[in-house]
Amino acid sequence: MHIDRILELAPSPAYVVDLGRLRANLAALNDVQRRSGAKILLALKGFAMWSVFPILRQTLHGVCASSPWEARLGREEFGREIHSFAAGLRENDVVELLATSNHLVFNSFGQLDRFRPLWEPAARQGRVSVGLRVNPEHSEGHTALYDPCAPRSRLGIRRADFEGRSLAGVEGLHFHTLCEQLFEPLARTAAVFEESFGEFLPRMKWLNLGGGHHITREGYDLEGLVELVRRFRKTYGVEVYLEPGEAVVLGAGLLVGEVLDLVRNEMDIAILDICAPCHMPDVLEMPYRPPLHGGFDPGEKPHTYRLAGPSCLAGDVVGDWSFERPLAVGDRLAFLDQAHYTMVKSTTFNGIRLPAICTYEPETAELAVVRQFGYQDFKGRLS
Repeated sequence: MHIDRILELAPSPAYVVDLGRLRANLAALNDVQRRSGAKILLALKGFAMWSVFPILRQTLHGVCASSPWEARLGREEFGREIHSFAAGLRENDVVELLATSNHLVFNSFGQLDRFRPLWEPAARQGRVSVGLRVNPEHSEGHTALYDPCAPRSRLGIRRADFEGRSLAGVEGLHFHTLCEQLFEPLARTAAVFEESFGEFLPRMKWLNLGGGHHITREGYDLEGLVELVRRFRKTYGVEVYLEPGEAVVLGAGLLVGEVLDLVRNEMDIAILDICAPCHMPDVLEMPYRPPLHGGFDPGEKPHTYRLAGPSCLAGDVVGDWSFERPLAVGDRLAFLDQAHYTMVKSTTFNGIRLPAICTYEPETAELAVVRQFGYQDFKGRLS
């Protein structure tokens, strides 16, 4: 990635997606599709930059949506398969989703049966395929906040709750249990799922293995994934779907920011125009320390700084890094891997300006500003 060139061209703050890395990720995902027969979807909850959908839809089979609005965006801008799931739906949500979705997955038998009068006619006409999300009750997550199989989870139906329930009209099963993980956690989860729910698969048309698969990350066991998908397809005669969000744009995004001020309170602190809760909330929610171009662990290089944002939140801190040289007001910085769960989560808390959204084409060394945000974007969210 030509980071120095991007820092030179991009406005600040800005999200920048490298189209070269995006194409490389898509090539890897397409290889998995070709060899395994899986269909890979884009998880809009992680990445919904619809200006690049024309590139993505050349490879990916569609999108998975978590709401009627995401499904509508997928229908209008992606134009391939739309797979929808939400933990809870209102009647008007179901009506909207039936108009936009190819697959509709319910989170409980209660919702499946309550809305049966709505979805059954659409299913009989072949306009929608209905599924259920299941909970394999097998945790692989390292952070409880992101673990759908944590104790007392609201996500998915446990095996015991299938007893005595009708599966009439249900054509697929869906589980989603992973978060930023390699193949081995999927293999273990799939084995538990098959032991608990395998008896239902012969009557199903499809199986959705959910998201959280870091397929494009170095070290991912691609052969293992291909073999697992092939086995499910051959054994049960089902279509197999994967719905990663991060893997599609892994390593493809930057968040460009600028040093606004330098202060000192027991250590050097750089105030940036990047706001952690507004622009990169996972830093506070997960939490995690994002990679930084030219930044090193504290104390590793001569000059250590705490990088913090401009908001009134005392905890608006991205983290501590060291640098080869002192920082100065006006210096540009680039946080790496900032395409997923950034744009989709950004807010205008404190009236903080939203970053511009940009693409960078390495073949021509050109940066395009796709969208910039102003005061009306802030005002329009309020009343």
